Amino acid sequence: MTTHKSQLRYTLVALLLCLAATPVLAHDHSDEISEEEANAPVDAILWIHMFLQATVWGFLFPIGMVLGLSRSKLHIPLQSTGFALTIGGYFLGHMHGGRKFLKSAHGTFANIVMVFIALQLTVGIYLKLHIHERSVRPYAVVLHGIVGRVYPIIGWTQMLFGAIAYMGYCRGGHLGQCLAHYIMGSGFIAYAIIMSIMLLVGERWLRRKGRSPEFYDSLIITLWGIVNTFTEHRGNTWSVKDMQHTILGVLWWTGGMLGLFLSRNGQRNVIPALIVIITGWAFGGHAQALMFSTMVHTMFGYTLAVAGITRIIEVCFIAHKDTTPSPWEEDVNDTTPRQTPSSGISPLRAFRYLPPFFLVAGGLLFMSATDEETKYVHGTGMDHVTYILIMFSIAFFVYTFILCLIHLYPNSGRIAANRSTTNGDAIEMHPAANGRPKWYAPVPTSSGGPEEERHVIGDDDD
Repeated sequence: MTTHKSQLRYTLVALLLCLAATPVLAHDHSDEISEEEANAPVDAILWIHMFLQATVWGFLFPIGMVLGLSRSKLHIPLQSTGFALTIGGYFLGHMHGGRKFLKSAHGTFANIVMVFIALQLTVGIYLKLHIHERSVRPYAVVLHGIVGRVYPIIGWTQMLFGAIAYMGYCRGGHLGQCLAHYIMGSGFIAYAIIMSIMLLVGERWLRRKGRSPEFYDSLIITLWGIVNTFTEHRGNTWSVKDMQHTILGVLWWTGGMLGLFLSRNGQRNVIPALIVIITGWAFGGHAQALMFSTMVHTMFGYTLAVAGITRIIEVCFIAHKDTTPSPWEEDVNDTTPRQTPSSGISPLRAFRYLPPFFLVAGGLLFMSATDEETKYVHGTGMDHVTYILIMFSIAFFVYTFILCLIHLYPNSGRIAANRSTTNGDAIEMHPAANGRPKWYAPVPTSSGGPEEERHVIGDDDD
C-alpha cells in the first residue's frame, strides 16, 4: 500500500506541474524578428533546455515505456520524473534570453505534447485508484498503453522540430524537400526498429500470428507507396524529381503487393529487400546542385542497397540454417546443450544485426542530406567523408540504444520474473521438432518439397 501511495504521489505532483505550465506555454514566438536577434548567441538557459529535453524524450521516456511494457515497479517513478523534468524544460524554453526564433512547428507541437502528457498523467492516476474495475478501467488500460507507446514518436518528432527551429531550416521553398528527407529518413529508422524486434525477440509472436516478417514489411511498403504516389507531385508542372518520387511510390505498392502474395501461409520472400535495394539505387542517382550533396546521396544509396543485400542473405542462407535459440529470449533455467555457449551468439544469428543497422545508417544519412544542411556543412569547409563518418557514428550510437531497449524488455519487471518461474514460457521461442524455428521457412526453391513446406507458421500445432 505504501508503494502505491508513493507512486500516486509522483503522478499527482507531475500533473500539477503540467497544469501550472499552461500559462507559460501560452507564450509564443514572434512572426518577425530582427537580424540582430536572429544572430544573437544562445544563452546558457536555452542550452540547458535543449540538453534536458533531449535527455528526457530521447532516453528517459523510451526506457520508461519499456519498463511499463514489462510491468516493472520502476515505470511510474521514472515516467513521473520525466514529466517533472519536461515541465521544467518548458519553463526554461520560454525564459531564455539571447537568440530569438520565429514561430515554428516546434513551438506549436509543444502544446500538443502537453495534451499527451496531461492525458497520460490523468489516465495513470485513474488507474492507480483501482475503481470501475469491470466497466471503465479496461478501456483506460488500453488508452494508457496506446499513448505510452506513442511517446517515442512524439519525442523524436519534437526533437527534430527543435533542431530545425534552432538552425532556421525548412522555410519557404525548402519545406517540401525537408518533409521528404525527414519523414523518409525517420521511416527507415522505424523500419529498422521493427525489423530488430521481429528478428531478435518477435519469433513466438510471429508464429502465433501465422505471418512471416516479410508480410509486415510488404504491408507497410504497400501502404507507404500508395500515400507517396499521390503526395509527391504539386502544381501543374512535372519536374524530374516529381516523376522520380511518384514512380517510386508506384514501385513500392506494386512490389509490396507481390510481397504480400508471396508471404501467404507464412512463407518468407526477398521482395521487400529487393525494393530497398532499388530504392537505394534510385535515391543514390538523384542529381544535386552541390558535389558534396551528391556524394552524401550516393553513400545513402549504397548503404540502403547493402541493407537490402544483407536482408536477402539473411532470408535465403541464414534463417533456415540457424538452429540456436535467440540469446534475447533464452530460458535462463534451460540446461539443454547448445551449439554455442549460452553467453555467446551464434555466428549465423549475429548476421541478423546487419540489415537493421544499415537501415538506421541509411535513414540518418538521408535526413542529413537536405539542401540547406549540405550547403551549411560545405560552407564550414568540412568534406563529405568526415560528414558521412559523423552520420555513421551517430548510427552506431542510435542502434546501440535500440538494442539496449530490446534487451531491457525480457530482462526487467514481471517479464524477467516469469522467465525464471515459468521456464521461460513468457517469451520463449518454441522451435520445431528438428530444432528449427517454424516461422523461419527457407525461400521456396525448385528442389523444395513437402518437407520444406512443413516449416511455416501456418502448420504450427502447438
